[in-house]
Amino acid sequence: MSRRKLLKFSAGAVSWLLLGATRARADADAAARVSVRGNWQALRAAGVAIVEPTPRVTRSADEWRAQLPGDAYGVLFEEDTERPFSSALNDEKRDGLFVCRACELPLFSSAMKYDSGTGWPSFFTSIEGHLATQRDYRMIWPRTEYHCVKCGGHQGHVFDDGPAPTGQRWCNNGVALRFIPAAG
Repeated sequence: MSRRKLLKFSAGAVSWLLLGATRARADADAAARVSVRGNWQALRAAGVAIVEPTPRVTRSADEWRAQLPGDAYGVLFEEDTERPFSSALNDEKRDGLFVCRACELPLFSSAMKYDSGTGWPSFFTSIEGHLATQRDYRMIWPRTEYHCVKCGGHQGHVFDDGPAPTGQRWCNNGVALRFIPAAG
């Protein structure tokens, strides 16, 4: 076998092995994402009813203001942003669910949370069908914002710089969430 053929063969073999490893990793990531998204109800506290995404909750601005603290109202219904590192939920490590502060719809489980170092509670995926996304052009570059499907409350933005298995970072305002521990 000539040196050129050997090099071509070696390069092809390495590429084939890397492609196989990449496909295996993608399959494992997809399985992990399905598992985390499908098992979120196991983290709810005993006796706590799960709020369903429908019917949609509609209230006037005055009704929401009366129900919510001012900072939560500002984030949820005026699309403000809380200061980074100001939320106690950044350090929340217990098993449980993160629900919308306005309507109690579960949005994330503790199994979806990770420390992004950004100063806001961050998650690598969300509970399927509980958040809706749309493009946000308020900054210089377009971003993807997300809202609770039940009440329409603004939660945060999703970025493509997160960890496996999704590569996403769902960056949430802590005041827009309430944590319900699985135990206690």
